[in-house]
Amino acid sequence: MVAETLINDYRIAMKQYDYLIVGAGLFGATFAHLATKAGKRCLVIDRRPHIGGNVYCENIEGINVHKYGAHIFHTSDREVWEFVNSIVPFNRYTNSPVAAAPDGRLYNLPFNMNTFYQMWGVRTPQQAQEKLDEQRREAVRRMHAEGVTEPRNLEEQALCLIGRDIYEKLIKHYTEKQWGRPCTELPAFIIRRLPVRLTFDNNYFNDLYQGIPESGYNRLVEGLLEGVDVQTRMDFNDIKQTWRNIADKLVYSGAIDEYFDFSLGRLDWRTVRFETETKDCPNFQGNAVVNYTDHITPFTRIIEHKHFEQFGDKVYENPRTVISREYSTEFKPGMEPYYPVNDERNNRLAESYRELAKAEEDVIFGGRLAEYKYYDMAPIIARAFKIWKNR
Repeated sequence: MVAETLINDYRIAMKQYDYLIVGAGLFGATFAHLATKAGKRCLVIDRRPHIGGNVYCENIEGINVHKYGAHIFHTSDREVWEFVNSIVPFNRYTNSPVAAAPDGRLYNLPFNMNTFYQMWGVRTPQQAQEKLDEQRREAVRRMHAEGVTEPRNLEEQALCLIGRDIYEKLIKHYTEKQWGRPCTELPAFIIRRLPVRLTFDNNYFNDLYQGIPESGYNRLVEGLLEGVDVQTRMDFNDIKQTWRNIADKLVYSGAIDEYFDFSLGRLDWRTVRFETETKDCPNFQGNAVVNYTDHITPFTRIIEHKHFEQFGDKVYENPRTVISREYSTEFKPGMEPYYPVNDERNNRLAESYRELAKAEEDVIFGGRLAEYKYYDMAPIIARAFKIWKNR
């Protein structure tokens, strides 16, 4: 790592670097790692006071707290899995969230035989399938009565996939809190791949590999950036006009509309606010993730960070625990952007910005913010692989 005075160092004026990489999150750190291994000189800058982007962990009471929300690594891409494990070993964490529903009961997620038993008392896959088919037929009949053949919004899509009981108790209010608008105003594609399993399997993901880096995500990012010059608390906007004095090429993973000074308008995002609290007990909710699917509770879920890395009796070795309540909210300038709003207006605007990006010389745009596309962690690493290969 370099000192914070590096940006004024004479070496920068001499164009010391092959790449100036904006953003020290997983995309920027992976690209820097690949470039450095290939003998390239990289400088990574980030406006935050730390590296890691949204996977950064803050240590509280000896617990790695996911400061910007829960991050659970999962993939079926063996190359990506072996790559991250070559940096730091991953543990065996398996994501099995629980839903606290409006009826006061707890339900297993994703929707599987445990959920169907809890919802309807059915005990066999055939009984569950019959119940699902019955409710799906009712949803389709209702649409056909209105002269509609394809779901027009998220609500109709969910009713056709899972039926009214599960939609009302486990999807509707949670989704409306998450997106800040009625399900009837949300596009159908958001929920088109809703997982439904006729097995007793609470593992949320279908991927072959899943886990959390041992000792937290900071160790992963620090490993990726080993041997790379890094400057935190540095805003690209401060050197935007002179970056070519620093490096031959720019790798930009910030917001694409900000790069172009919002010249075509601002892209919309959803963001998340967190309330983090230390509890004087070793085990607050018995699970890492509990979703609140009612319309009264203002937050969407509670994360108990200890459960990501401490299993079984080890949970009780630390007499305290840390929880975070997550509140989904509309993005405003100055907030951290999380989820792109992929409606018609924003998709058109994002494509217009992408056309401008194609004309930028010696600039590579990559990552969630720069592409206005939601990426999970493994796909963003794979994306960095691809962009490095095709640079």
